[in-house]
Amino acid sequence: MFDVDLHTHSRFFHVGDGPTAYDSVGLRTNAFVARRRGLDAIAVTNHDYRYTAETALPTLPGVEVSTTRGHVLVVGPDPPAETTPGALTPAQTVELAHDRGCAAILAHPYRNSAARQSRARFDAVELNGKNPEHVHMTRRLAAELDLPLVGGSDAHYPFEIGRAFTRIDADELTPTAVADAIRAGDVEPVVDLGRIHRLLDRAYTRLHERKGWMDVVDDADVRTS
Repeated sequence: MFDVDLHTHSRFFHVGDGPTAYDSVGLRTNAFVARRRGLDAIAVTNHDYRYTAETALPTLPGVEVSTTRGHVLVVGPDPPAETTPGALTPAQTVELAHDRGCAAILAHPYRNSAARQSRARFDAVELNGKNPEHVHMTRRLAAELDLPLVGGSDAHYPFEIGRAFTRIDADELTPTAVADAIRAGDVEPVVDLGRIHRLLDRAYTRLHERKGWMDVVDDADVRTS
């Protein structure tokens, strides 16, 4: 059994395209924090390009693909090195992931995304660490789609690492074994928010609402999440 944060970013800001000077510093700092928090590995899922490097903690290759209808995480042994934002549909992204031996995960399905309505055959649905108010809705969606749930922090800063992660039932901690476990449903999401992260969530929610990225959450969803 391994605890893995399946959604992390090694650069601090969305500035320009491709790698930036933040990557090396960000990745190593993320790995240090993840190790201190008891995680066994992190997946590095920058927007539309793959970046990995050796650290003291195992890192899994990945990419967060900006599809025509929202974001999809591709994690496994051979994610694409680079994708063009808005060029691939969710279904095409899933097909690309499977062709490369990777798992395709529907990321933050209720934030800036309509990918859940695409009928793409995802391997899992993500409980996103930035949007705990969507936990109940996301669990319900996964049940409707008959898909497993995974957890990812969506961390852009090291202190955010591990606020959501995935418990993976696998014999070894390799990209292939992790992708296989996700596809087989041998995973369990964990959302672990302390007081600081709950306060941050309120700030993220207000920011995303101002940008028009958030789906409406009713009172029953908030109470049950």
